[in-house]
Amino acid sequence: MEEIRPYGRAGLTVGPIGYGVAALGNLYRALPDDVWPACVPAAWTAGVRYFDVAPHYGLGLAEERLGVSLESMPREEYVLSTKVGRLLEPNPDFRPGDSDIGNLFDVPSTRRRRFDFSRDGVLRSVEDSLTRLGVDRIDVLFVHDPDEFEREALDGAFPALEELRSQGVITSYGAGMNQSAMLTRFVQQTDLDIVMCAGRYTLLDQAAEQDLLPVAAARGVSVAVAAVFNSGILATDRPRAGATYNYGEPPVELIARTERIADIAAGYGATVPQLAVQFPLRHPAVSTVVLGADSAEQITRNAGLSDVPVPDDLWRELEDAGLIAALPTEGS
Repeated sequence: MEEIRPYGRAGLTVGPIGYGVAALGNLYRALPDDVWPACVPAAWTAGVRYFDVAPHYGLGLAEERLGVSLESMPREEYVLSTKVGRLLEPNPDFRPGDSDIGNLFDVPSTRRRRFDFSRDGVLRSVEDSLTRLGVDRIDVLFVHDPDEFEREALDGAFPALEELRSQGVITSYGAGMNQSAMLTRFVQQTDLDIVMCAGRYTLLDQAAEQDLLPVAAARGVSVAVAAVFNSGILATDRPRAGATYNYGEPPVELIARTERIADIAAGYGATVPQLAVQFPLRHPAVSTVVLGADSAEQITRNAGLSDVPVPDDLWRELEDAGLIAALPTEGS
């Protein structure tokens, strides 16, 4: 499935797999100095040319490490996205030993986040990201998690991003969220051309199929799908003990549903992780799947999940079993 697809309306293209680099910000645990430098090169070797980051990830550490990792890569050969909405400021309350692990990142909390979706906040955030990344341009900017700030995003952030796009500072813009309803409204109410939807178009949660995807397709908006493993339950051939669903304990019925999917997949020599990655890519509105990874080995494994196409008969069997919805037909 190494097909190159349009990403937005301004000429960017991406492959089926992107690398979401939150792990470079020490997500959950600190990455050793002999591990994180190998992550981006492994992605590059595996053919990945889309990299997504955010100031939120490790209080800027992920942007800094991604910038170092991409320094030797030809700038015209990759697509880079980061996010706006959380400004990083010095933390006046920091004491030696204080950590950001409460926000899931194992880094010293020398900085703190402040939500800011204003025009000035967006412009400052972009400048700060350019500095941390060490690049002269960012291809895509996403408004990041404006769940409690919808009006502020519409009044401040999106007009600022439109301004940056019209000036040629960025190529495309959009929003990245863990929900589909507000993303759908943004698609309808702004001139964004890309959205990133996490966890809402997966084998186990197809909410985006009801609202976001039809509207995105109608408006010519590209969709990047993230969190396709629903935080872990779909990351292995069978659900493992302690596996999580959207960062919590999975309901019994979802474990059973995953087992049924695994049973059907096994009959075709396919695995649940392969299905989890390739399922969203079947939809005409979806351009790429963004996967996280915290080691070179994991990146190589993830990038290979799109290499061998899943047979059409397997998708049809899953549809017939009521485990996934049928794809929309032309004109529907």
